[in-house]
Amino acid sequence: MSALGLYGRDIADLLAPQGARRQPMQGFDPIYVDIIDYIIRCTHRIWEEKDIGLIATHYSPDCPIHLMSGDVAGVEGVIAGTLKTLNSFPDRTLVGEAVIWSGNETDGYHSSHRITSHATHQGDGEFGPATGRRVCFTTIADCLCLENRIVEEWLVRDNAKIARDLGTSAKALGQAQAKVLPAANAGIADWRAKLIDDILGQGPLDFKDPSFPDPAQDPDEFAHLVFQQIWNLRRLSRVREIYAPHAHWAGPDARLLFGHGEIAGWIGALLSMSKGARIRVDHVGSVTEGPFTDIAVRWSFAGTHNSTGLYGPPTGVPLYILAISHWRTLGGVIVEETTIFDEIALWHQLSGGA
Repeated sequence: MSALGLYGRDIADLLAPQGARRQPMQGFDPIYVDIIDYIIRCTHRIWEEKDIGLIATHYSPDCPIHLMSGDVAGVEGVIAGTLKTLNSFPDRTLVGEAVIWSGNETDGYHSSHRITSHATHQGDGEFGPATGRRVCFTTIADCLCLENRIVEEWLVRDNAKIARDLGTSAKALGQAQAKVLPAANAGIADWRAKLIDDILGQGPLDFKDPSFPDPAQDPDEFAHLVFQQIWNLRRLSRVREIYAPHAHWAGPDARLLFGHGEIAGWIGALLSMSKGARIRVDHVGSVTEGPFTDIAVRWSFAGTHNSTGLYGPPTGVPLYILAISHWRTLGGVIVEETTIFDEIALWHQLSGGA
């Protein structure tokens, strides 16, 4: 028996005792019956029940947390970051929308957990002095889990939406952060420079024009071809082949798009800011429930801000984006998409931050 998905299930059902194990879970605490239960339940225990100490038994001591703004290393960093966020948003609630997983108990389970959060800005922190305003935002956390511990995590959060809900903008906060932490000698952080070099250093592009496979049958190949054909080769017309005409798209700063024209337009707008930008697919996971196949794609964007586009006139700054997309597919095409990355971190780069 496999993991029981989230679709259509109430939080009370998700948090109730789940009975016998549904998956092999070597080394996991007995309370968890499958990887989805592990992700949903431990997230609830840590964030909403405020059992912060649980992090020490659910993260490896040296666990790296990869953010678009830089890595956080080790369990103590995770605890500190959690406490800081709860200081600013103590009443935060987290609604799990999807857990798209792959892997096994031997090599580790890889989960991609999409969350919608509601909270009140009640404490000072990274978003400035407390405002008392309500916020609603989406987060996606990719976690590699082995024997009850998260051993590596990639985290993207719609910080632009938080900024807007607080009465400011991603641009304003990114510019302010860049003044506090400017790049030394007009350079960029070493870790970001290496990532940009790695992404831009991929092999030459393949200009063949292959057909897209059925995402339910070969989600990995489907995802790689989408980013190769549409993003790297700029064949935006192929959006019509892989998105339903009525596809819904949600993105950073809670942007909402509908249909081929708007989705292709946004991809083109993002690409327009950097001639020669490249995208790399870093991980693909998928689950099938009923008629739907859900696919999680973690991807990286690298380039130079050398052209006027979505983020203003060119600055000549090297750019790096860490993003995660969740696709819901039906009948061979994407019918819903959520793509998240941190636009405050992007504006930090554009504004000369380290």
